[in-house]
Amino acid sequence: MRLAIDIGGTFTDLVVDGQDSGFRLFKTPTVPADPAAGAIAAIELASRELGSSVEEFLGQAELLIHGTTRGLNAVLTGEVAKTALVTTRGHPDVLLFREGGRTQPFNNTRRYPPPYVPRRFTHEVTERIASGGRVLIELDEADAGAVIERLAADRIEAVAVCFLWSIVNPAHELRFGRLLGLHLPGIPYTLSHELNPTIREYRRASSTSIDASLKPLISQYLTELTHRLRAAGFRGRPLMVTSGGGLLDFQDVIRAPIHSLGSGPAMAPVAGRHYGSQETALENAIVTDAGGTSFDVSLLRRGRIPMTRESWIGPEFAGHITGFPSIDVKSIGAGGGSIAWVDDGGLLHVGPESAGADPGPACYGRGSTRPTLTDACLVLGYLNPANFLGGRIALDSDAASRAIDAHVARPLGLDVTRGAAAVLEVMTEQMAQAVEEVSTRQGVAPASAALVAGGGSSGFNCVAIARRVRSSLVLVPELAPGLSAAGALLSDLTSEVRETLPVTTAKFDFDGVNALLARLRARCQEFLDGPAAGTLSPSIDFFAEARYPDQVWELEVPMQTDSFASPADVEAFRQEFHVTHRESFAVADDQSPVEIITWGARARGRLRADSSPATGVRPASQAPQMRPAYFAGRWIDCPVHTLENLPRDARLSGPAIVESPSTTVVLPEEAWLMRGRLGSLLISPMGEALAV
Repeated sequence: MRLAIDIGGTFTDLVVDGQDSGFRLFKTPTVPADPAAGAIAAIELASRELGSSVEEFLGQAELLIHGTTRGLNAVLTGEVAKTALVTTRGHPDVLLFREGGRTQPFNNTRRYPPPYVPRRFTHEVTERIASGGRVLIELDEADAGAVIERLAADRIEAVAVCFLWSIVNPAHELRFGRLLGLHLPGIPYTLSHELNPTIREYRRASSTSIDASLKPLISQYLTELTHRLRAAGFRGRPLMVTSGGGLLDFQDVIRAPIHSLGSGPAMAPVAGRHYGSQETALENAIVTDAGGTSFDVSLLRRGRIPMTRESWIGPEFAGHITGFPSIDVKSIGAGGGSIAWVDDGGLLHVGPESAGADPGPACYGRGSTRPTLTDACLVLGYLNPANFLGGRIALDSDAASRAIDAHVARPLGLDVTRGAAAVLEVMTEQMAQAVEEVSTRQGVAPASAALVAGGGSSGFNCVAIARRVRSSLVLVPELAPGLSAAGALLSDLTSEVRETLPVTTAKFDFDGVNALLARLRARCQEFLDGPAAGTLSPSIDFFAEARYPDQVWELEVPMQTDSFASPADVEAFRQEFHVTHRESFAVADDQSPVEIITWGARARGRLRADSSPATGVRPASQAPQMRPAYFAGRWIDCPVHTLENLPRDARLSGPAIVESPSTTVVLPEEAWLMRGRLGSLLISPMGEALAV
């Protein structure tokens, strides 16, 4: 048995993989003050539902895969360790200068963003290495010792070390790291060349600083979580979801906690790729994950999960860049807990503020009087107040109506029903704009892609979003409410290594490149023989970060070979770059040479032989119940179908509702659905033939 736990801002999801018995989803409210308590509560719920004690339940688990926003939230709120940055003398302002981008260049009232590490905690050390690796100025150990004394006097809790050109000669960083270990034992530090050997100084310094600042927090969190799981009976292997879409052991994440930043959202595209490829014939998919707090969107082109180094914590250019490869996911503050409000000018807004898990929407009855999307959908008749989370939370319809009336309907001069409908319409527009930005920006028309709707609140308006962006197919997986957790169980144990060696296809260094690729292969093989030993279908994939001459940014290009034996291999790579560039920017210079800056390799090992996450339940047809619900400006008696009792070959036409304890799917008029072989709901938004 294998477990996956995804701790979100509102709910904690637990997916149990019973192998032969399929997947089961359990959902409990997140405990913001103690996220681990929410995970334990989900485990207790699952053990009760499956008829065993917690100790017996956990004793059967060989793996526990964890996804969390703990590190991300800490960086956003500034609740990280007191961190110092040590850099080459003469270059203390790399975090302050950044890369020059501004989203509002003519807004002179906007304050310049502060550096991640305050200037008073940035220290310079006398040393200098040239771009070719030659030592220009030896590391001044007396100067280094004085800096370490100041770190101790300032009671620094973590140290980031980022020297110029350490990526080609790390001798000075390694020596300073040894000095830190000798004079400040117990204080964690990060060396930039080990963490992120990228040629760009700001990104390397930023990622190093973020990683160091997270080490005390993530170490304490994962150590405590492991202790609590062991005390409860877990004897298996704990793994963490990474922002790059793979899995690492807890200890590896403790050594490099920056991997945990996009931990939760990264798994939805993995699950979306699986469902999209198994249930439809479309090559492209737009994967959405609508939870209680956020709405995440990613684009899968030809089944390939998109990667980016443009991941910002906070606003773009005004926040802090991770400088680290991660799955490309766009997030907006929109979800079931998003609060609706009317501004002084009479305009309705929904989000980005969320009611979260505590106190939650007004209908939770925990003291909140502010309306949310969940309250609006309850007022519209889409939710069953007696069956929310299987009846564990009784929803208060009157409280939801009062909140909508006071904060939305009366300020807008509407009745309660139309006020609730307005909340849903505004939220739909915001989500549709996010979908369009991700898809059309990359040259993919939503009509050519399946819209994979994941997250507990996705079913409220996924069909409306599809109509708005003109997508012809909506796919709601059976495990949509726990899409990220399901993705964790479908992911691979992964390690990635990189080295920098600039070359061009016009003047290619065969010996240097092949020696570098051999080193990367050896490092990947160490991972496959060590942490990934015993996994299924182990593989190593090579890639390169390349660009046209004089371009500023590189693109990641998959390599079809692990070495270059002849000019024909170089030419094949050049052609592959043209294809990648054309897909990204719609143009390519087929006659131009290509510059390669960084080389990398990813080692993968599969953890699950059968990757079809069906629940194993074979439902029997059952007559639907009827419930008043609001469709197209009028109330009707709407058939309500239970997902668990909907056969695999079922076909329904709207208006209708399909509900389970953890989600509700609204099927408006003219739309129809069929159930796929994995239990997914395949929906035609406008009643046209499905591309399946």
